[in-house]
Amino acid sequence: MDSLNEAWDMVLEYCKNEISTTAYKSWFANIELIDLDFTEGKAILRVPVDFHRNLVLSLYKPLLTKAMENVFGKALELVVILPDEKDEKNERISRTDLDEDYEFTFDTFIVGSSNKFAHAASLAVATNPGRAYNPLFIYGNSGLGKTHLLYAIRNEIHKNHPEKDIVYVKGEDFTNELIEALMTKSNIEFRQKYRKSDVLLVDDIQFISGKDATQEEFFHTFNTLYEAKSQIVLTSDRPPKEIKTLEDRLRSRFESGLIADIQPPDFETRIAIIRRKAELLQIELPDDVTEYIASRLKSNIRQLEGVVKKLKAKNQLYGDKITINIAQKTISEILNNDQPPPLTVEMIIDEVARHFGLTGADIRSSKRNSNISNARQIAVYAVREITNMSMNNIGEEFGGRDHSTIVYALKQIEKNMEKDPKLKSTVDDIIKNIRNR
Repeated sequence: MDSLNEAWDMVLEYCKNEISTTAYKSWFANIELIDLDFTEGKAILRVPVDFHRNLVLSLYKPLLTKAMENVFGKALELVVILPDEKDEKNERISRTDLDEDYEFTFDTFIVGSSNKFAHAASLAVATNPGRAYNPLFIYGNSGLGKTHLLYAIRNEIHKNHPEKDIVYVKGEDFTNELIEALMTKSNIEFRQKYRKSDVLLVDDIQFISGKDATQEEFFHTFNTLYEAKSQIVLTSDRPPKEIKTLEDRLRSRFESGLIADIQPPDFETRIAIIRRKAELLQIELPDDVTEYIASRLKSNIRQLEGVVKKLKAKNQLYGDKITINIAQKTISEILNNDQPPPLTVEMIIDEVARHFGLTGADIRSSKRNSNISNARQIAVYAVREITNMSMNNIGEEFGGRDHSTIVYALKQIEKNMEKDPKLKSTVDDIIKNIRNR
C-alpha cells in the first residue's frame, strides 16, 4: 500500500457496496484510519463523536472487520477513538494531523462592514453560551464565512469550557442520521446525542425544510435544548421567513432569538482577508497582486483563500515568481475548479424522494398512490426546470414513460401550483435546495 489513505479507500469501497448510500454517508464517510499495526493485529480508527463510535461498534464492526480482512489478508482488531483520545496500548497514536477547521477561530476571521454584526453576535455567544443570544441564526450566501463562525464558536467554547458537550452537524446529515436511526431502531442513541448537548451548531439548517419527520424531531430537540438553556446556533443561505416549507412552529423559534446576516465583503475587507491568509501561509504577496485578486473575486471568501493557497504551492513547487499574470491564471483555475458538478437526474429524483420520505425507486416505479404520484410529478417538473431535458429523455429517466405522460405530469403540477401557493412554495424550496447543494 502506498499510504494509509489508499488502504482505507479500498476498505471503504468494499463497505460501500454492502450497505445503503444513506448508511455510508452517515457513518462511514467520517471514519478516519489513523494507524495499522500488523504486529499487534490492530487497526486504529477515529470518529467525530461518541455516539458515532457506539453505533459503528454495535452495527458495523463485522462489516469493517470483513472488509479489512479482504483488503489486508488478515483479520484486525478494531480500536475506535475520538479526536482527543489516544489508544492506551499504542502511544504512537497522536493528532499529528490537525483538523481541517484548525484555523477557523475568531482571530483568523476578518471583520468588515459586511459581517461585523454576525461576528459580534457569535463572539458574544462563544463568551457566554446559552445566555447571550439563544438561538443565534446566521444567514448568507455560500462562501462568506458562516461555517467559519460556527467553528470559531465551537473552538472558543471548547477552549474555555472543555467539559461542555458540543455537537456540530449539517442539516442534511441530521436528516440522514435520523433516517438511519429509524432504520436501525437506534432512536434513543440519536436523541441522546443531540438533546444532551450543551451546544448545538447546525450548518445549512434549510435542508431540513419540507421533511416532516426531520422537522418533528428537530422541533423537540430544539425545545429540549432551549429549556435546558443549552446554546443553539443555526446557519442558512436565507432568513427563516424565506424558507418556505419550514414549519411555522420552527420558524417562530428560529426568529425568537437573534438573526444576523453576512453580506459579500467590500474591497478593503477582501484585501485584509488575502493579506491575513498570506500571513498564515507565510507567503509574501506584492501589493499589486493582492489588489488584483481582490478586484476579481468579490463574492466568495473561500475563493480568495484558495487563490492564495495555490499561489504558495506554485511558488514552492515550481519556483514561480508571484505576478499578476500568475495570479490571473490561478484565479481562472480556481473559478473552473469551483464549478459545481452537473446536477444529474438521479440527484434530483433522490432529493425529491427524500423530501417525501420515499426512495428514488418509488418515484421511478409504476405505483400510483397519491403520495408517490405527487412526488413523481414534482420530480418531473424539477428535472425539466433544472436540466431543460427533452420530454422523451425525461420519460426514459422515469422508467421509460412516454412523451405524453411527461407532458401531462408537467401540466398537472403547473396547474396545481397555480391553485395551491403552499405546493408552489414546496416545489420552489426543493428546487432551491437542489441547486444550492
